[in-house]
Parts: sequence; C-alpha cells; structure tokens
Amino acid sequence: MHSFHYRNGDLCCEGVALQSLADQYGSPLYVYSAATIRDHFLRLDASLSGLDHLICYATKANSNLAILNLLAKLGSGFDIVSAGELYRVKQAGGDPGKCTFAGVGKTRPEIEFALKEGIYCFNAESEAEVRFISNIAADLGVTAPVALRVNPNVDAHTHKYISTGKSENKFGIDFALIREAYQRAASLPNLQIRGLQMHIGSQLTSVQPFLEAVEKVAPLAADLKRDYGIEFWSIGGGIGIVYQQSLASGRPDWWSAPESGVSPLTIESYASSLLPTLRSLGLRILLEPGRFLVGNAGVLITRVVYEKRGTAKTFKIVDAGMNDLIRPALYQGHHEVVPLREPAPGAQFETVDVVGPVCESGDFFAQDRSVPPLAAGDCLALMSSGAYGFVMASNYNSRPLPAEVLVDGESAHLVRRRQEFADLIAGELIPA
Repeated sequence: MHSFHYRNGDLCCEGVALQSLADQYGSPLYVYSAATIRDHFLRLDASLSGLDHLICYATKANSNLAILNLLAKLGSGFDIVSAGELYRVKQAGGDPGKCTFAGVGKTRPEIEFALKEGIYCFNAESEAEVRFISNIAADLGVTAPVALRVNPNVDAHTHKYISTGKSENKFGIDFALIREAYQRAASLPNLQIRGLQMHIGSQLTSVQPFLEAVEKVAPLAADLKRDYGIEFWSIGGGIGIVYQQSLASGRPDWWSAPESGVSPLTIESYASSLLPTLRSLGLRILLEPGRFLVGNAGVLITRVVYEKRGTAKTFKIVDAGMNDLIRPALYQGHHEVVPLREPAPGAQFETVDVVGPVCESGDFFAQDRSVPPLAAGDCLALMSSGAYGFVMASNYNSRPLPAEVLVDGESAHLVRRRQEFADLIAGELIPA
C-alpha cells in the first residue's frame, strides 16, 4: 500500500498535490506519507497477534525526527547502529528501553552512552565486542544486556552490498562457532545474556530465505533458552518492497511492470510461514524492519533543468543529484520516474536518461527509460525513496541538502528545512 495517486491530473500524496509542495518548498524535495507508514506498521503488528513480539524499526532507513516520533507513538521499538541514532530516538520521544544496538564497530563512548540510557540490548557481532562490553560495564558498575548475532550462512539472494547472512560477510558469529561463543560470554562478569539475534540481508522478495534461516536457527534458540535463559530472539529485518508498481488500478502503459518471475513478499505470506516455528519456542520475537515501513512512503521531487539531445542519447537533466539519492549509483537501485502532472491520453513517450548535475558519470536516476514528455521546468517524482534516501545524502559538490516534508491527510508539515550555503561550512575553521 502507498498513498501516492493521480487526482484530477495531479500526483498527490494523500490529500496534498505534490506540485503545490514543489512550488512552496522548492526542489529537490523529499515528501513522506504518514498514512503509509502507519498502515505498514499496523499491518505487520497485526500479522503477529498472539505472539509475544516487538517491532524495532531500523532507524538507519530514515531517521527524520518526525518519522521516529510517528513510529514511537505507534508503540515501536528501534534498532539503532550508532549513539547518534540513539540520541535521535530519544529526541523523537522513543524509549531507549525498547532499543537494540547493532553494528560491528561500537566504540567505548557509544557503549557507555547506551548503558547510561538503559537500552534493551546490545546485539554483539563478535566475541571481541562481547569482552569489550563486559569490561566497560564493569568500569561503570552496571550489568550490560547482550545478545550475540549469529551468522546462519543463508544466501538471501539479494544485492551483494546488502547481503549480511553468509559466512563471507562481516556480520555476526559463524553458526558453527556460536554455541562456544555463548558459553564463553556467559562466564564474563557484568553481562546479562538476554537474547539471540540474526539478520540475513535486506530487500528480500521471497519468504524462502527467511524460512530457511528461521528453521536452521530455531533449535539453537531453544537450546540457548534452556541453557542460558534467553528471553528473546530477534529474527532481523529485510522484508522487501516493490520498487516497480502502479499508482492506481488500470496501470498506464508507460508504467513499468515488475520484473518477470519476482513475486512481492506479502506480510501475510511472511507471517503464516514463520509463525508456527516461532510460536513453539516460547520466546519474545523481535523484528527489525526498516525499508518495509518507510520505503514506499517517500518520494524525491526533482525538476527538469535542461534537455540535451545527442547522437546516442537524450538526457533529461534534473536538479537532484546522486548526493541527494545515491541508491541508483550505489546499488543499481530502481526508482520509477513519474511526472507530477498526469500525461495526456495518447502522449508520445521517448527513451531517455534521467541524470543529475553532479560531476560523475554514475549520477543518474534512470537509463534508457521510457517516459512521457518532460520539458524544462516540469517536476517529477522519483518513487519509493523513503528508505535509504535522505539518510545517505551528502554535501558532495557542496550541494545543500534538500528539505523534507511529512504529509498527514490534508496537511503538509515541513520536517527539515533546506540547507543554506552557510550550513555547508558550519564547523569548518581556517588556521590563523
């Protein structure tokens, strides 16, 4: 489900025309739908009814305070990977006691901060980290809650940059070594062995890798409950979204169809496949979705600046760049290119590259894409940009970061102002 539809010729987010937001706030501009985020969270939560569970939103997907606050009000916990993300969660009204702290390189200041804030658990990624946490907890005179992350060596069949559950990945402890790691961790002072964690990768579009990993690790979870009294098992996140989808029933002929053979993973198939095994364990189950909750809830609005026609290509040059949305350059990520004004019936389409102004050949959003007529000054939306969009943006080429707007029904709220030139050099110093 998403809340972007044409209405009277205008592409709208819920009840607000995106063109009006582009006119008011300029471009590039990120726009998010509160209704979409609520719908995805509540449907996932309902699918797990009858199971003791906690949804911990993966903060790294989109960490705007307004979105964190929205999720906190829904009862969400948070999966964090830095002290900065924990600070954000607190500022947004989230509960540190519902935060799990992941990541392979936690530093002493980060661990100390998390212990003082009373987080729910550290997801430790190595035995060296477990010992480090134990030493810091002893120095502070506290007990640190810890879960070890197991690497189940399951192929998630996703992009190599977002695969995390195979033996060659840097994440977690090898499945063959995890029992001995728990035994050694249990002997360390100032630690509470609270749970078990795993995560096999992101943007999974089939339930099979999830099922394979859960069935492989479930006996381990049962043994750890018996031997060490663990109270939870975090099965991670990774639920994929459909990046190629229709805005409305009756798909226009210019709207790309999903790739052949790829079936979108539904919440219903995900829950029905995993629940029988999870219920039998009697453990609290944690989930760490990010992209699923916010990916299709956001778009990046950009404006066509120039058209350049050559002998080999026609380029539509827009004012957003790879510094604003790096997924196409980094992951070969697909984003639908949708004009804010609905194309007229019978409009002539053309094959173009949609590219940005950044001085890199990788600065593109679409290549050889069939699009409706787009003239200089026209605005378009890069769909499904709510996850790993703004959070991965940078000031490369000294380009100010875009503004962000959250739409809720008929209301639009500015939730991050556009950077100004002065912001680009804030904190920099010239030696005397």
